[in-house]
Amino acid sequence: MTSKIRVILLSIFIGCAALIGYALYLQLVENLLPCPLCVVQRVAYWLVGLTALVAFFHLPKTWGRHIYSTLMAVFAFSGAAVALRHAWLVRYPEAFECGISPEEEFLNALPLARWWPSMFEANGDCADVTWKFASLTLPDWSAIFFIIFGGLAVYLLIAKPNRAIECADQPSIRNHEF
Repeated sequence: MTSKIRVILLSIFIGCAALIGYALYLQLVENLLPCPLCVVQRVAYWLVGLTALVAFFHLPKTWGRHIYSTLMAVFAFSGAAVALRHAWLVRYPEAFECGISPEEEFLNALPLARWWPSMFEANGDCADVTWKFASLTLPDWSAIFFIIFGGLAVYLLIAKPNRAIECADQPSIRNHEF
């Protein structure tokens, strides 16, 4: 695996960790409670980030890289779909049901919500808009980052590794003349 691919994998992991950290800051310091769709997006960030971290340390060859890249792309684009749905609900709150939703009940009944409630327990309202940056809401920014991570995963999936770099890292090939 080339160093360029490893840098991308590490960047994806660090980006996901930073976004999860900022979500916890907003929740614990700014008292912005996560809604069910926020919790699903957090799970997607965890899945993308941990897959990138495992791939970074595993150093897979072609098939392994394809598997990790495909998983990251699926998790990222699934997270983007949830974030876009969330952004739509923020713009059209009349389409949203008030009260405790089945999604909230389901998420709060999962072992993750009991194991780490500050991360995975859903208590907020999906239609609330209490945070904006550059006129975009949290779901908008989340969708942007998921699309970026998904795009990087697709790049890793279709990128051709540089054979000269891979061959130079292997002593058995480096010492032979062709």
